[in-house]
Amino acid sequence: MSHLYLALVGRRKFFLIVIPIVLSSFTHSWNPSGFPDIIYDEGVYIKRALHLQSGLGPIESSYYDHPFFGQTFLAAFFLLIGFPDSMNALSDEGSIASLYSVPRLMLGILSVIDTFLIYKITELRYKSGTIALIASLLFAVMPITWLTRRVVLDSILLPFLLSSILFAVYATMKVNQSRRRLLWIMLSGIFLGLAIFTKVPVFAMIPVVGYLVYSSSRGAMEKPSLKRLAIWFIPVIMIPMLWPLFSITTGEFEVWLRDVSLQAQRKGWIGNLIDHFYSLDPVLFILGAAGFAYAGIKKDYFLILWLVPYLLFLSSGVYVQDFHWIPILPVFCIAAAVLVDSLITSASKRTDYLKKAIPLTAISAIALFGFASSILLITADVTSAQIDAVVFVLDQMEDDSLSATTTIISSPAYS
Repeated sequence: MSHLYLALVGRRKFFLIVIPIVLSSFTHSWNPSGFPDIIYDEGVYIKRALHLQSGLGPIESSYYDHPFFGQTFLAAFFLLIGFPDSMNALSDEGSIASLYSVPRLMLGILSVIDTFLIYKITELRYKSGTIALIASLLFAVMPITWLTRRVVLDSILLPFLLSSILFAVYATMKVNQSRRRLLWIMLSGIFLGLAIFTKVPVFAMIPVVGYLVYSSSRGAMEKPSLKRLAIWFIPVIMIPMLWPLFSITTGEFEVWLRDVSLQAQRKGWIGNLIDHFYSLDPVLFILGAAGFAYAGIKKDYFLILWLVPYLLFLSSGVYVQDFHWIPILPVFCIAAAVLVDSLITSASKRTDYLKKAIPLTAISAIALFGFASSILLITADVTSAQIDAVVFVLDQMEDDSLSATTTIISSPAYS
């Protein structure tokens, strides 16, 4: 009987995790070339990856706005699949669309991995398959998560950040032996270092992961160990340091200082970012905000430290764009899931005859609403004019009958 029970529990857990992964595979990979629109930053990062793939180095034109792990990761993926040579692309709409589809499909794969990581982080942290299911479903289907479909650094770094958090959560589990706990802590530091090496603002995640690493000692009924925290901190600092060290080896450290300073001086206002989140996905915004208020009442420092330092950084007047929400979209989903599970549990206790129906109905309603909302977005074709513009430029460049004085005028994004 015990073997049968374990088999049934295992099968239930399998289906719980498969559902959000299947939904995420569709919502984050369908129609990659048609939605969303192609932004300037995507062209920049794809070009840098191709620059590195061609053997021209990780830094293009001696411009140090961001570390170079993002284009390194992209270039490694392109080399693995032989992109773009394997596409045999022509100067027609279908070929150009397929060229944009490949890197975006890679981001779709990363989003599926993100969904799995969110499930595991939530399941282990809160010891609840229900909360994990709700959190991963929210990430899989809610409209605002389409931001991860674009080829930007924030989408690339997210699985590394989530992996760092997951390994730190593993370290807090009492069943781990001291040696294994140290391995999880080291892996957590390495993956957070890689995330920061992709984009520096993720340093704001140091408090939440550091809190988990510090808690790993208390969870094991041991004295808090600053030595473990130091071991974790070494790769967190040393891996991103490869960026300025590279500039020193190339004799461009002063250029690095200048470009980093210019990047830091770009200004923005977080109010526009909040308005954009609310307009894109009011349901997740309200549920997440209420979830963070609930976390404050319950003193859930894991959620608070994931959100607050990063929001404080964005509120400091730095330049902000909608994709800057990406590193904290998972914690919005988790906070909302914790709140929804609490409400479901409370409602179930008051209505015993609906104890089984309420959770299933609530979770299904959330999934169906989010999925329907996302379908309306991801099936739209909003890039056809952009792709047509690229085809037009290519056709003009290949037309030998044009005079040498021909001028093509377009926006910077198309140019």
